[in-house]
Amino acid sequence: MASENTSTTHTEGTDTAASGAATHATGTDATHATGGDAMAPATGDLHTSTGTADHGGGHGGTFPPFDSSNYPSQLVWLAITFGLFYYLMAKVVLPRIAQTLEQRHDRIANDLAEAEKLKGETDAAIASYEQALAEARQKAGDIARTTRDRVQKSIDSERAAAEDSLASKMADAEKHIANVKASALGEVDEIASETAQTLIGMLGGGKATKAELTKALSEVRG
Repeated sequence: MASENTSTTHTEGTDTAASGAATHATGTDATHATGGDAMAPATGDLHTSTGTADHGGGHGGTFPPFDSSNYPSQLVWLAITFGLFYYLMAKVVLPRIAQTLEQRHDRIANDLAEAEKLKGETDAAIASYEQALAEARQKAGDIARTTRDRVQKSIDSERAAAEDSLASKMADAEKHIANVKASALGEVDEIASETAQTLIGMLGGGKATKAELTKALSEVRG
């Protein structure tokens, strides 16, 4: 009886162990199966999400300025920017440029007018200078001619006076020379007559009168 109980007990223990092992195996399989099934989708989802993320990071979306969905806002900002630019150009920049150009035009016109005025004044001054120079030349010519005529008249007058004085002196000199010559000739005739008388007397030719000697000397002089 004891053996039977022991066998029965051993058998039941063995069955119990087998049942526990089966239960453990079943639990393990179920756990592994469940865990594997549970992890598989998660892993797939992870790979899917990662792939999507990688795909999005690799190729990205459309560049915003070229995205057609942004065109309306871009057109609005373009219109606003163009309007502001047009307003600034029309109200600020262009008026200043026009004012600057007008001021420059006025300054150039004033400079041209001033230059024309100065040119007219210069031409008038040159004409006045040329006229004054011509008058001065004419006056200098008149003075030169007057002075030359006066000097010429003075020279002519002095020359005429000198010529008259010289002629008078020459006449007096000639008259004096003629008187001296006549006196000398008279003395020569007298000396010659006396000498001739002396020579005739010395030669024993007789005695000649003074009248004869004077006549003979006159014939000798020719």
